[in-house]
Amino acid sequence: MLTKRIIPCLDIKEGRTVKGVNFVELRDAGDPVELAKIYSDEGADELVFLDITATVDKRKTLAELVTKVAKAINIPFTVGGGISTIEDVKVLLNAGADKISINSSAVKNPQIINDMAAEFGSQCIVVAIDTRNVDGIDFVHTHGGRKATLLKTQAWAQEVCDRGAGEILLTSMDHDGTKAGFSNELLAEISSALSIPVIASGGAGTMAHFKDVFTFGKADAALAASIFHFKEIGIPELKRYLVDEGVSIRS
Repeated sequence: MLTKRIIPCLDIKEGRTVKGVNFVELRDAGDPVELAKIYSDEGADELVFLDITATVDKRKTLAELVTKVAKAINIPFTVGGGISTIEDVKVLLNAGADKISINSSAVKNPQIINDMAAEFGSQCIVVAIDTRNVDGIDFVHTHGGRKATLLKTQAWAQEVCDRGAGEILLTSMDHDGTKAGFSNELLAEISSALSIPVIASGGAGTMAHFKDVFTFGKADAALAASIFHFKEIGIPELKRYLVDEGVSIRS
C-alpha cells in the first residue's frame, strides 16, 4: 500500500491565511509564510496554498507570496487560485510551486487539463473539485463554491482523470469546516473508480477522522486547515496515532 499523506491547506485572502465553515464566515488564521514553515518543520508531507478569492476577483494568484513560501519550506507545494492559462502555470512553477491546482477554469474549459498535462506533465496538474450534495446527487460547484453547475461530481472526476490530471483534490462543501468527518462514502466511490490519487478535503475534526478517510474513504491523502492552524491537532501526534492504528504513513 502506498503511504498516505497529511497535507495542511493554507486558504489565502488578501495575503493572510483564513478559515471558515461551509466556505463562509472566514476568520484570520495567521501569516502564510510562518505557518508554511511550521508545517514543513513538523513533518507535513505536502502543502496546498489556495488563493480563495483569485477567481472571484478576476486576478492572479500572488506569485510573490508563492516565492516566499517556497523559500521557507522543503516539502512539495501545490498552488491554486485564478489559474487559467499555460502562462499562469509557468509563472507559479517559476515562483517555486511544485504543482498547480485548477478548478473553475477546468470546468469552463476542460481542454485546459489536456493542454497543461501535455506541457508540464500530469504530475504537476491537480484538479480541485468542490462538491455539494443537492437532493441526493453530488454536483460540482465553482468560483470558491459560489456557483453551482450541472456537472455530476463522479462523472467530472472520471473526465478529469481521463484528460490527464495527476491528482484530484476533492472538497465536500457540506463537510467543510464542520469537523464532523470527511465525506467517506463519496471519496471511496471516486477513489475506487479512478487510477489517480485522490486528496480528501472538508470535515477533519479528530485524529480518528484521518484514520477513517484512509480506510473507509480510500483517500490517498488528507487535507485539513483549521485543526492545524489553531493547534487543535499537531502533525507529529497525528502521524504517531495513525502509525499506531496500522495506517501506512510517511515518517
